[in-house]
Amino acid sequence: MAQGDLRLVYQPQVDRNGDWFGCEALLRWVRRNGAVLTTARFLPHAKATHLTLAIGDWVVETASDCPSERHERHSGLTQVTDAFARVADAQLPPFRGGTDWTGKVVAAGPVLAPGKPMTWESHRRSYPLGFVVHRREVSMSSQPLRIVVIGGSAAGPKAAAKARRMDELAEITLIQREPDLSMASCGFPYYVGGTFDDRNLLVCTPAGIVRDPGFYGKAKRINALVQTEAFHIDRVAKTVTYEHLPSGERHTLPYDRLVIATGATPVCPSAPGFELEGVTTLHSMADADALRAVRDQKKTAKAVVVGGGLIGFEVCEALRLAGIDTTVIEKTQQILPFLDPDLAKLVEKHIRAHGPDIIVGNGVAEFLGRDGRLAGVKLDNGTELPCEVAVVAVGVRPNVALAQAARIEIGEAGGIRVNEYMQTSDPDIYAVGDCVECTSLISGHKFRAPYGDLANLQGRVAGQNLVREGSARFPGITHTGICKIFDYTVGFTGLSEQQAREAGFDDIETATIAGLDIPVFMGGKLLISKLVADRKSGRILGFQCIGPGDVSKRVAVVATAIRGSLTVGDMVNADLPYAPPYSLAVDHVIVSAHVMENKLAGRMQGLSVSEVRRRVDSRAECFILDTRSPAEFEEMRLGIGETLIPLGALRDRLNELPPEKDKEIILYCKISLRGYEAAAILSAHGWRNVKVMEGGIMAWPYPREK
Repeated sequence: MAQGDLRLVYQPQVDRNGDWFGCEALLRWVRRNGAVLTTARFLPHAKATHLTLAIGDWVVETASDCPSERHERHSGLTQVTDAFARVADAQLPPFRGGTDWTGKVVAAGPVLAPGKPMTWESHRRSYPLGFVVHRREVSMSSQPLRIVVIGGSAAGPKAAAKARRMDELAEITLIQREPDLSMASCGFPYYVGGTFDDRNLLVCTPAGIVRDPGFYGKAKRINALVQTEAFHIDRVAKTVTYEHLPSGERHTLPYDRLVIATGATPVCPSAPGFELEGVTTLHSMADADALRAVRDQKKTAKAVVVGGGLIGFEVCEALRLAGIDTTVIEKTQQILPFLDPDLAKLVEKHIRAHGPDIIVGNGVAEFLGRDGRLAGVKLDNGTELPCEVAVVAVGVRPNVALAQAARIEIGEAGGIRVNEYMQTSDPDIYAVGDCVECTSLISGHKFRAPYGDLANLQGRVAGQNLVREGSARFPGITHTGICKIFDYTVGFTGLSEQQAREAGFDDIETATIAGLDIPVFMGGKLLISKLVADRKSGRILGFQCIGPGDVSKRVAVVATAIRGSLTVGDMVNADLPYAPPYSLAVDHVIVSAHVMENKLAGRMQGLSVSEVRRRVDSRAECFILDTRSPAEFEEMRLGIGETLIPLGALRDRLNELPPEKDKEIILYCKISLRGYEAAAILSAHGWRNVKVMEGGIMAWPYPREK
């Protein structure tokens, strides 16, 4: 914009409730950009508002009509202030940003000479809402923005770095209790397991520079204080009191904006003996160092992992790869609770095939010791397992004590409550990472999601808003995750079937399929997945995918679809990248949508493998038909009383099927594509109760005859 006078005419919009947007926008903008509100005058006879503001060496005069008789005094003010905050934020140098428009500029251009603003009367006759901007004679001094960030793992450093990129002059201090900064904690299991040996890779930039206080000071001009703990926030004085742990020295630091990124602490069982040497978690660099030493010293024969979640099995794999006999203890009846039971059982079967044992439905009652060292664990049922190492991985608890002491609001899920801008109940204090609650974009419910990628995204949003308040949003998450367990990848996004029902979706449909990620001639590997959708709308609610194939790509596609509120109908013809090295001609995700579409349209009735198992166990009256070839049948079969009739021979052997047309017939093959085709044939010949076992033999997690 040229350094001259400017008039902006702005047409605001009404929000969904019929009210004008709140005047809080102006107050935030004033505080953010160092403006001074010099006049805020309501004109009752004209039902209008007139404001004059000083911003640096600029003066802005604004005026507005009240939209109707029913609006009270603040209405005209809110009409002006929201428009002013957004238009001025976008147009006045050096203040840039403010792209979240609620209306549009309908006219703009140079008007009056400096020092001669348009009068209220002439302005009001010409325009419903406008701004007159001119230079001030005396510039206002401004102090650098003072930013303090508490927490130096992932979210905190990200917020600090983003704030620095937004404001080169800000004074930024990062307070970290641990001696290390910006640790790649998700890499701990792979360091323990020997995927890489250089510890510094956990705290390095992509260029190989260690992220230590010197790096932050020189490269980012951020004052990083390590081995330093913040123990008091004074919201009135706007100060943080901290202690340098090695020396015990205490200091107080003022702030204009504060970020709480205090993370989470591992949940520790109440079982006696937790303090024994050999009992640990995998949460800090010190934990990773200790478990890496266990691997390198090669003195440990047996280990126990307490907890059957993502971290538990990543640790299990690391220990097993080190040659340690490992047992996983899970208190509930199922491992990997984000999966539905059928897929979780398949993963459990895969893990057992690689050596570790898994005990479900049992917890640790006591850690048994000898001379101060761990010697074993005693389970709730009395079983004793000898071991020299026990890794506890039963979840984390958000560190909210500092926020609670400052009377910052804590949510129902136990994390710090934040809005979409990552602001807490104090608008000058932000919170990010494992200590906060997230909003589900599917159900709207609040929950905690302690994942490293989300911590970085939240840190970026907070860092931008520290300097340009309200300019970045973190609206919520779809709850997406992935992990490697031996030769399997386990991925998920959105809600499982069980989670969807718990969230109030009472009319859902699921579709389970098995297939290859790429063609056989390119070395395709197996994928088994389950899609969850709302039956009425077709909206996709969740997706789970496991197997040795490329799970990550499929989960990423569906995660994006869920975020965009896409339906099954949107996905059946999705234009995804295809070439034989990367995908089948009809990608696995699209096949999932096809199966779901067939079920929603009534062209297919499906049964899960667990439902078929229940029918077999209860000796239900049903006819089970295997549609594979005789050679496949001889190589592998279920042995559940099935009859073999290959698909190609089915039309000629219909007389071998039950004559009762209402008899339940369950069909399957290797992945149940032939089972679906066979079901169409039988339905065309009058059988009315024909069902397909979804996923076929490849989705069967139970013992087989062969």
